[in-house]
Amino acid sequence: MADRKRAYWEHFEHKADIGVRGVAACKAEAFEQAATAMTAVICDPAVVKAAEQIEICCQGDDDEILLVDWLNRLIYEMDIRGMLFGKFEVSIGNNKLQANVWGEKCDRQKHQPAVEIKGATYTELFVGKNDKEMWVAQCVVDV
Repeated sequence: MADRKRAYWEHFEHKADIGVRGVAACKAEAFEQAATAMTAVICDPAVVKAAEQIEICCQGDDDEILLVDWLNRLIYEMDIRGMLFGKFEVSIGNNKLQANVWGEKCDRQKHQPAVEIKGATYTELFVGKNDKEMWVAQCVVDV
């Protein structure tokens, strides 16, 4: 069984789309893990080389809105740049998120993308601590 005190990402079942969840000791790392889970919907994050860095800034009225905005900004950047991201460094304060993300151009041969993500939704949206006092950041993404 995995050590649940360490950060991790996972998918969860949803009827039509895919749930992404990040779990970690701090909120910022849970957001990083949620982003990794989202990349894993598309391809294996381990094969995405950290070749190019970009900065992302966003804000929301609360943590849940901030999570949706964060994931939608990543989807937007992936779309306009034709990239996939596999490494994330997030800081959060005063309802603002600043992140450095690393990735590379999508190569269909190398990455074998499974689906295209249309957007992060408010379905199953939650940011908060679980019963093990770990931060959880989750929502459903539309594929």
